[in-house]
Amino acid sequence: MANESITAKIEGLNKVLKFFIFFLVGGIMSPLYRVFRYLETKNTVTLVVAIVSFVFGLSWVLGIVDAITELTSDKVTVLAD
Repeated sequence: MANESITAKIEGLNKVLKFFIFFLVGGIMSPLYRVFRYLETKNTVTLVVAIVSFVFGLSWVLGIVDAITELTSDKVTVLAD
């Protein structure tokens, strides 16, 4: 498991724990998650969403959206391909 990616480690956590992480510290965690996802997938949209959310202060919105998607689909799905 030494080669496991950061996003894979996050996705491997308990659903409720991930919900609270994204809901409580989503303002920091959600854009960082997208940056790490970009480093894995090289999807430019994912990186742009992370940067825009940091610059315009919308990262808390991403945190709430990510918390909800964690409960519904057990994975961050919105603009994080």
